[in-house]
Amino acid sequence: MGLAAAAAFVVSTVQFPIAGLPAHLGLYGLLGIVLGRRAFPVLYVCLLFQSLLLQHGGLLSLGVNSLNMGLGASVGWWLWLLLPAPPGVRAPAAGLVGALLPAMLLAWEFELADYGRGFYLIASLYSAVAAVEAAVTLLTVSFLQRTKPEILVPSAG
Repeated sequence: MGLAAAAAFVVSTVQFPIAGLPAHLGLYGLLGIVLGRRAFPVLYVCLLFQSLLLQHGGLLSLGVNSLNMGLGASVGWWLWLLLPAPPGVRAPAAGLVGALLPAMLLAWEFELADYGRGFYLIASLYSAVAAVEAAVTLLTVSFLQRTKPEILVPSAG
C-alpha cells in the first residue's frame, strides 16, 4: 500500500498541459487493480499529503476528492474483477474509466453547486489523460503479470 501511495503521489505531481489546462495522471484504475478496496485509504493519504506538502487540492475539498478518486479506483477494480474479457482488455478499461469517472463526477458536482456547465468541457479534455492512463495501466499490469502476478487483485480470468 505504501509503494502504491508513493507512486500515485509522485505521478500526480507531474503536470502537463492539455488545451492550456494543467492535467496529471492519478493511476486510479491501476490502484484499484492492485489494491482493491484498500485504494480508498491510500488515495485519501495521497490527497492529504498533496494538500499539506504542496498546497494542491486543499483540506476543504479532501473529502469530495477522496470520494471521487476512490470511486474511480473502485470502478476500475470492479471492471478488473467482473469484465468477462482477457486482462489485456480489462486493464486498460479499468485505467480509462478510473480516470474519466472522477473528472465527470467533479463536473457534475460543480454543476450541482451552480458553478455552471463548463466543467463538462474540462472533464471531456481528460479523455486524453484517460487514454494515457489506459496505456500505463495496461503496461504495468502486463509487467506485473510476468514478474509478480500475486500483486494483482485476483480476477475472474
